[in-house]
Amino acid sequence: MEIRAEFRDAARDLRVGSAILVLTWLDRADRDVQLVHPRDDQSAALRGVFSTRSPDRPNPIGIHRVTILEVDGGLRFKVRDLEAIDGTPIVDIKPVLDRNRER
Repeated sequence: MEIRAEFRDAARDLRVGSAILVLTWLDRADRDVQLVHPRDDQSAALRGVFSTRSPDRPNPIGIHRVTILEVDGGLRFKVRDLEAIDGTPIVDIKPVLDRNRER
């Protein structure tokens, strides 16, 4: 994943090993879809998109919990578990809060 240079300072504390939430805009999604067969399995019963991980939905915001594997120059990040097509716009990045960690 890559961050624009104008946001370098905002990303300066992201570290290898950190878990983060990446919010994406699923720009190729069909916004008119409300019912899907989960994982495109036609034998599965139709379900409302809000109970699935389908990218097709009225408000196509993706949320991905990922782990940072590498940081290259503070703008490029290699992450694990990002379920998005290359070039999908990133809307925001948030830390995963650990409720067990003292503040």
